[in-house]
Amino acid sequence: MKKLQKTFALTDKGARGMLIASVASFCVNIMYMLAMMAFFYFAQDILDDGHLGHLSVYLLASAVIVLLMYLALDWQYRSTYNATYMEARDLRLSIADTLKGLPLGYFAKHDLSDLAQTLMQDVLDMEHAFSHAIPQAIGAGVFLCMMMALILASNVWIGLAMLVPIALSLGIIFFSKRYQKACVRRFYDQSRDNIEIIQDAIEMQQEIHSYNLVEEKRSQVHRAIRTAEKMHMSAELGQGIPVTTALSLVKLAITTTILAISWLLLRGELSPLLGVGYLIAVSRMTDSVEAVGLNIAELFYIDVRVDRIKELKNTSIQKGKAVRLNTYDIEVEGLHFSYGENCVLHDVNFTAKQGEVTALVGPSGSGKTTMIRLLSRLYDYDQGSITIGGQLLKDISPDSLYGQISMVFQDVTLFNGTVMENIRIGRKDASDEEVREAARKAHCEEFILNLPEGYQSLIGENGSKLSGGERQRLSIARAFLKNAPILLLDEISASLDVENEKAIQESLNELVKNKTVVIISHRMKSIENVHKIVVFEEGRINAVGTHSELMASSDLYRRLVHKSALTAGYVY
Repeated sequence: MKKLQKTFALTDKGARGMLIASVASFCVNIMYMLAMMAFFYFAQDILDDGHLGHLSVYLLASAVIVLLMYLALDWQYRSTYNATYMEARDLRLSIADTLKGLPLGYFAKHDLSDLAQTLMQDVLDMEHAFSHAIPQAIGAGVFLCMMMALILASNVWIGLAMLVPIALSLGIIFFSKRYQKACVRRFYDQSRDNIEIIQDAIEMQQEIHSYNLVEEKRSQVHRAIRTAEKMHMSAELGQGIPVTTALSLVKLAITTTILAISWLLLRGELSPLLGVGYLIAVSRMTDSVEAVGLNIAELFYIDVRVDRIKELKNTSIQKGKAVRLNTYDIEVEGLHFSYGENCVLHDVNFTAKQGEVTALVGPSGSGKTTMIRLLSRLYDYDQGSITIGGQLLKDISPDSLYGQISMVFQDVTLFNGTVMENIRIGRKDASDEEVREAARKAHCEEFILNLPEGYQSLIGENGSKLSGGERQRLSIARAFLKNAPILLLDEISASLDVENEKAIQESLNELVKNKTVVIISHRMKSIENVHKIVVFEEGRINAVGTHSELMASSDLYRRLVHKSALTAGYVY
């Protein structure tokens, strides 16, 4: 069971089910062999006595074998397919649980379409292997080994006549394993690339048409499809040639067995009836070898999918304990963080006090958004520490942390549901009136009531039926509804017009009372009155202080204020 679980990325229950299904498959092979043996003894009885002397015995034996065969086939069907569909379900749930425990930064570094394909298509491909290849390969393989041992013990010459072609056949399949898997891997990778290309072509229709890229994108999609088609053919040939060669070679076992039987018959060392029995056995064994060969080829085909699921399930998840914080001061000390080889934060130190608003400012690429992501534990920092209320951030479980933080980022994510459902994500147990109150505070109601069905209007995938500013205000309404003690805001006014920005600023003044608020803004005028401003420069802290202190002490801050004023006063 442990070997099955490790090899095919099965759950505990799935490994147990596959083992039972394999035993059932082995029993079916045994039942087929019992039927052949009964026929053999039936024929021997007639040849020995010249007439059928034990008819009742054979009728009873035939009835018992038919019954056992029915029970074995029924057991195989039920155990195989029940185990398959339950394992496919459990595997998807297991992957979903893994995804839930991953740091949110993982999703920024991985293609979402690739994750969706792993969850759906890869598991679907494995589902067929679960229901056909794995149990049949194991059952037929054990049956084959048992029969081979019995025949070798019975007659070594006939055993060798069967064994040599069968061993050569299976050897070709196993020795070509690396080549088969490499062919499948190339096709698999190209297919994933194609999904990204096609998805981009669908999602970016506005940009494609507005920049006259239709022909270029069409050619790119066609090239990708043709490349995938060639790789698919290469993968089919890469698997088909060695498997077909091996299965053709196994047929030689019948020829070599006939030659061995003929030689032994001429020497008088074998009875004709026993020779027929060996022929029946070798025909059954070649069928088993073909089943093993084809099923092993399918296992090679899904191997790349199993590796992808293993990689996903073995990804380190964020851990911690449930913590209920009493105070919400945030302290950052000696913080270092890198995206891969690129170190973006160096020895960062600052404090964000409860009941105060702390603003992070600096040129683009200076590390402000990365700092917000670390505070919200979208990523885990490399060195140093972040504490909230005296508790190390890494020691707080994600579920516990997110229950005490509200985040509003530039990139808003909305679900393809109603306005009411999207705002209620802020607090699932909120009443309809509480949702409406949050919408009013975020100045959403003015556009919500103009929608065809008001709060029950569907907003499309990621809010496609709304403007950028409207999507932004819905995300702010979520924060109002959640009313968490820590509030992280990243350029929330980026998609707002001046009138709405002013109204929401007034609402935020009510929201931030007695909270720990960290805000990023490029509009320097909007953060002049905050309690503390942290100036970032190339991943380091340039200066910390109030607006007036920084105007006196920081050249970089003065330049930022000056450029912001020039931008605000620019006239086209």
